[in-house]
Amino acid sequence: MPSTPPPAPDFDSALAFARDLIRIPALSGEEEPVCRRVLAEFETLALADVRHDEFGNAIGRVPGSDPQAPSVLVNAHLDVVAAGDEDAWAIPPFEAEIREGVLHGRGAMDIKGPLAMLTHGAAALAGHTPGDVWVAHTVFEERGGLGMHRLLAAGDVAPDAVLIGESTHGDICIGHRGRAEIEIVIRGLAGHASAPDRTRNALDLVPAVLAAVDRLSAAQASDPELGPATVTPTSVGARPESRNVVPDEVIVVLDWRILPGMEDEQLLATVRRAITEQIGSQGPPTDLAWDVRMATERQRTWTGHQEERPVFMPGFGVATDHPMVVAAAEAVGRRGELGPAHVRPWAFATDGGWSCGTFGIPTIGFAPGEERHAHTNTECLDLDEAAWALQRIPRLLLAMQAALVG
Repeated sequence: MPSTPPPAPDFDSALAFARDLIRIPALSGEEEPVCRRVLAEFETLALADVRHDEFGNAIGRVPGSDPQAPSVLVNAHLDVVAAGDEDAWAIPPFEAEIREGVLHGRGAMDIKGPLAMLTHGAAALAGHTPGDVWVAHTVFEERGGLGMHRLLAAGDVAPDAVLIGESTHGDICIGHRGRAEIEIVIRGLAGHASAPDRTRNALDLVPAVLAAVDRLSAAQASDPELGPATVTPTSVGARPESRNVVPDEVIVVLDWRILPGMEDEQLLATVRRAITEQIGSQGPPTDLAWDVRMATERQRTWTGHQEERPVFMPGFGVATDHPMVVAAAEAVGRRGELGPAHVRPWAFATDGGWSCGTFGIPTIGFAPGEERHAHTNTECLDLDEAAWALQRIPRLLLAMQAALVG
């Protein structure tokens, strides 16, 4: 680790950058304007190798002094969720207003405010970091993480550790449950509701399916840090949708919050087995077919890359006694208190599911902001907390690198 500490990042510049980003709406697939603003900031901060890749991710690098030293990737995402009814916001979502020391707007804490703090915190390490610090802000995180998945799969950026900039309220986060969306498709024979004897009603199998899911839910495993996996039905849709037609197709949607290591084919096989056992215990409805599949979504990035992707994000967990976690907690400390930072999991999924859960790269999270404001019309970021977090990011990144060497 360098003998002299890096200079303190400029909070006013980081805040101005965050406000610029909030003023640029950026739904998944529509990130080009915000990506170009991020790349301009990378250039202003004199990052090396500034570019966007074929998927639309914004990439830059703070060069290290030692080619053999571990590298760290600093990551936030470029997209945000929709603002919804803007009239329901007490403070307009895209004006980036500051009131009484609080920054308001869509993306204030998820994730444009933290993105700005991480970018400026990483840039302050120029000339002071032994290993490279990659800064890559990715697309489509809000829709399953296409950007991070493809960034790491391409191999051009191959870090030894990852720092995710999702809000942690100053804690060190070490994992989360993942999410899978599964569809149970039941097929019968449609017909007019006035002659049900000529049909095979796909709805007849729904009670057995729901009973199977209920039994499955009661048998979920648990992780000592991340808590239990949960699976629950969230939607039942019938087709045709006319109310005087017996449907020939019903789709039951399951939301499964999964633990690390739970993969898509394993999940599908588990659901099939549960339904088969349930039907066998009560007798199958006549002439109804059914299948289980991952829900998918066709995604197109702003650069034109397209693919059909399952609605699936892995979970991950890093041990609380991992040397990098211990070093990170010591480096960050607690705001206004003595002792190392609190260490805990996130309640929601992040791109860390890809970096650690799929690619096996040690991954932690640190950023200002309270998770309870995410995806709400009260989204905001306390600026005192943001300034405190910004000052700790350079020392956190150096501590991560040192722990990987040790």
